[in-house]
Amino acid sequence: MSERDDADRLKALEAKIAQLKEPETVKDHAEEHYSQAQLAWRMVIELVAGLGIGFGIGYGLDTLFGTMPIFLVLFIFFGLAAGVLTMMRSAKEVQMKQQKAANEEGDARGD
Repeated sequence: MSERDDADRLKALEAKIAQLKEPETVKDHAEEHYSQAQLAWRMVIELVAGLGIGFGIGYGLDTLFGTMPIFLVLFIFFGLAAGVLTMMRSAKEVQMKQQKAANEEGDARGD
């Protein structure tokens, strides 16, 4: 092998090393096309979980005390309220993340 080939190979190797040392661009989760669907499913699951837990607690108390519809209905409403509250917290969390990203983008552009 000649010295010229060695120099070319060395330069190619240095270019590969420099390319690998560059930090990877981290893809923001909000940029993915299915993230809104994931958020919607998360909210649906939170609502259904609240209803299910309320149903279970109400049914259990009604069975324990022998009063069938009273606690069942009461805790279903409590579960619905808890599920809606959790959904609202999730929506607020996403909104705050979007505002933070928009503010950072505005700062980066110099606005």
